[in-house]
Amino acid sequence: MSYKIKVHIADDHKILIEGVMALINIEDDIEVEGFSLTGKEVVNWSSTNTADVLVLDINMPEMDGIDVLKVFKQRDVQIKTIILSSLSDPKLVQEMIALGANGFLEKSCASEHIVEAIRAVHKGLQYFNEDIKSKLFNLYVASTKNENNKEESHKDLTEREIEVLKLIAQEKSSSEIADMLRISVKTVESYRRNLYKKLKVKNVVGLAMYAVRNKIV
Repeated sequence: MSYKIKVHIADDHKILIEGVMALINIEDDIEVEGFSLTGKEVVNWSSTNTADVLVLDINMPEMDGIDVLKVFKQRDVQIKTIILSSLSDPKLVQEMIALGANGFLEKSCASEHIVEAIRAVHKGLQYFNEDIKSKLFNLYVASTKNENNKEESHKDLTEREIEVLKLIAQEKSSSEIADMLRISVKTVESYRRNLYKKLKVKNVVGLAMYAVRNKIV
């Protein structure tokens, strides 16, 4: 029997949990491992977690999704996380990414994208619905308006770093990049960290925007 992606759902509305479970149950490669109704339950669950992907609501009793991710970061809890929210403030999305979230879906479109998002983040990719992508792009552009107008250059990047950057911008996972360039995943992650530092960006969205602006992709 083939391996199934195990998903844990954290939301204080049982009707949403049941809806997500119904969508997952018809898929052959995904199954629900369990669910939590409060932020504290999620944190307690994480100590014995057996899931691959966590679908996490932001607004929950006892602890919200942001506080949950902060605890995960402090305790170095490693789990791919998709945020569900009725809010779509790009600054909030950026904060969640900085805390380790791998995807962000507005609840209004979650039923259309949740299965695709689960598969994507399980592969090591990031996933955002189109409206969120647009808002993140606009926020990134706005943040650069007050900077000096000098033309950006990637002359300080090595040829290999440019290759890695191009593949990251094409939404390739670290393992896919490693296979394509015949290097280790650990080496890919090292290149990724160097790119963050050299280009002064904090996440994959920033790398992708840099690559587009500089016509690397």
